[in-house]
Amino acid sequence: MVFYSNFIQALGEQLKMRQQVIASATVYFKRFYARNSLRSIDPWLMAPTCIFLASKVEEFGVISNNKLMTTCQNVVKTKFSHAYTQEYPYRINSVLECEFYLLEMMDCCLVLYHPYRPLIQYCADLGQDDNLLPVAWRIVNDSLRTDVCLMYPPYLIALACLHIACVIQDKDGRQWFAELSVDMDKVLEITKQILAFYELWKNYEEKKEIIAVLVKMPKPKTSPTRNEAKMQQ
Repeated sequence: MVFYSNFIQALGEQLKMRQQVIASATVYFKRFYARNSLRSIDPWLMAPTCIFLASKVEEFGVISNNKLMTTCQNVVKTKFSHAYTQEYPYRINSVLECEFYLLEMMDCCLVLYHPYRPLIQYCADLGQDDNLLPVAWRIVNDSLRTDVCLMYPPYLIALACLHIACVIQDKDGRQWFAELSVDMDKVLEITKQILAFYELWKNYEEKKEIIAVLVKMPKPKTSPTRNEAKMQQ
């Protein structure tokens, strides 16, 4: 799922979306495939669908149909041609249909809470310099490539990312963390998962290895019917 999280991030950045919108789209994507097979709907279609839905839920503003599909085609062609050599096959009708599957699976529970807001509050309370927040913010962004967003509440993820940022910036936050009334074992679990991701990513060459991974993935039909998608749930 790291690869498709990168695809969603690239789409969001190309559309000049706020990071919170991209985060919501990524969580929608992960929630769908946590309960459905990759065979049910093509992830290349689900990714822009999640972006499209998140832009409305997060009140970013409705993206025009033409802009969304043009951006998908351009991003696939310029940044992901090593993994998808064909022309991007989907049109807006496919995205609109896919949106219904996504809404149905999520039971219209679309409001999400992300670690960004508690992270800002924690940094202010910690009283450190301005360099700490940008580092921790980037770590929160990277945590979206893992499954911690599905397993832990946002405030614990924020604390774990802040903990890593303190180590990177050589800031002594031990006393501040010791005074928190939180389950530090959970914070350490999240920290370990994020660090494990960094260790994996350090030695991973996507352009060389992703083709072999995608070949092994179940192949969805280009245009699944609604009944077929429901049967996969």
